Amino acid sequence: MECIPSHYVCMKDIEDARDMLQNVIYRTGIVHNTTLSEISGNSVYLKMENLQKTGSFKIRGAFNKIAHLTDEEKNRGVIASSAGNHAQGVAMAATAYGIKSTIVMPEHAPLAKISATKSYGAHVVLCGNVYDDAYAEACRLQKESGATFIHPFNDPYIIAGQGTIGLEILEDLPDADIIVVPIGGGGLISGIAIAAKSIKPNIKIVGVQAKNVPSMAESVMQHKISTAGGLPTIADGIAVKTPGDLTFHLVQKYVDEILTVDEDEIAGAILLLLERAKVIVEGAGAVPVAAVLNRMGSYKNKKIVAVISGGNIDVNMVSRIIDKGLVKSGRKIFIDTHIPDRPGTLWRLLNLVAETGANVLSVTHNRSTRDVAIGYAKVEMELETMDEGHVENIKDILTKNNYNFMIL
Repeated sequence: MECIPSHYVCMKDIEDARDMLQNVIYRTGIVHNTTLSEISGNSVYLKMENLQKTGSFKIRGAFNKIAHLTDEEKNRGVIASSAGNHAQGVAMAATAYGIKSTIVMPEHAPLAKISATKSYGAHVVLCGNVYDDAYAEACRLQKESGATFIHPFNDPYIIAGQGTIGLEILEDLPDADIIVVPIGGGGLISGIAIAAKSIKPNIKIVGVQAKNVPSMAESVMQHKISTAGGLPTIADGIAVKTPGDLTFHLVQKYVDEILTVDEDEIAGAILLLLERAKVIVEGAGAVPVAAVLNRMGSYKNKKIVAVISGGNIDVNMVSRIIDKGLVKSGRKIFIDTHIPDRPGTLWRLLNLVAETGANVLSVTHNRSTRDVAIGYAKVEMELETMDEGHVENIKDILTKNNYNFMIL
C-alpha cells in the first residue's frame, strides 16, 4: 500500500522507489576528496551523481514517476519542462516504456543537454530564457495535447525517486554529519532530507542555491513561496525562479540551512573539481563544493557529503571557465604594450618575457591600428604564468626596462 498523497512523501515511498530503480540506475559511488578536506578542515566526500545514467540524478525521479503512470496516462504521452537534466531523464524513461515524449527547454539550454535529450527519443521545443518560461509553455502545450505532465520537482513520485540518493549515502557512509545538496525547485533536497533524517534524525541537511536565482532561500526567509527576479547563472540546472508548494513545505520541515554562492565561486569549484578531482561537473553540480569552500568555514572536523548532482556541462562553457580561472589565479595574463617599429625590438621584448620563465601562448604585432603612433607597433601577448608572484615579477621587469603596458 503506497503512502504518497499529493501533499506528502514518506520513507516507504523512497524505499519503494529504490526497489523499482534497482535495475534501472547506477548506484553511484561516494569518493573521499583529499584536496577539499585539507582546504575546509573537514572530511569531504563527493556523491558522484554526475556519473549517473544521463549524467544526472534526474533519471531517478523521472523513471519512478513514469513507472507509476496509468495505462491511459501513458497512452496520451508525456510532456515536461526542463533546463536539461530532467529532460534527459524523462526522455529516457518514456522511451523505455514506449511512450511519446515532448520536452520544453529554455532557448539557451546547453547544446549538450539539448542534443542528448533528442538522442533519447524526445521531441524538443525551445522556449524562453529560463526554466520558468519553459514551464509556462509546457503547461500550454499540455492543455492542447492532453499529454501527462511530468513535473521536474513538485511531485511526490519525483521526490521519492531523488530520495534514493539519501538512502545510498547513509548506507555507504553511516557516520556522515552533513549532506550538502543543490537546490533549484527543491525536489532533490526534499527527497534526500526525508530519507536521511528518517534514518539519522540528527544529520544536518544544507541546501545551496546560486546567488543569482535564490528563490528557495528567499521563500524560506519570508515564510512564503516567492519568485526571485533571477539573473543569468552558469548553474542553469538550478535556475528556478519559483519553488513548488510541496517542495517548499518539505524544505521548511527538513532542511537545516540554505546558503547561496556567486558565479565566481561556482566557476572556481568547477575548475577545482576538474583539476584536482579529475571530474567534469556542471554548474548546478558544483554549488555544494562552492559552499564547502566559501560558506562553511564554521564547520570543522565533520564528515561532509557534497552531492555532485550532474555533469552535463557544455564544453564551450568548460573552456571559458578554465580561461577565467587561470587568469584569476595568475596563471594566465594578457599584456598590451607599444614598442618602436624597428628591427629587434619585438625580439628584445619577448626575450625579457622568456627570461622570467613565462610561456608565450600567442603574440600579435600590429602597426596599423588607430591607437598606435607612427613609428610604433602595438604588441598583444598572451602568457602562461605560474602564479600572482610570477605576474608581479614580469611587471617589475617590464617597468624597469621602460615599457608602458597594460595587463588585461
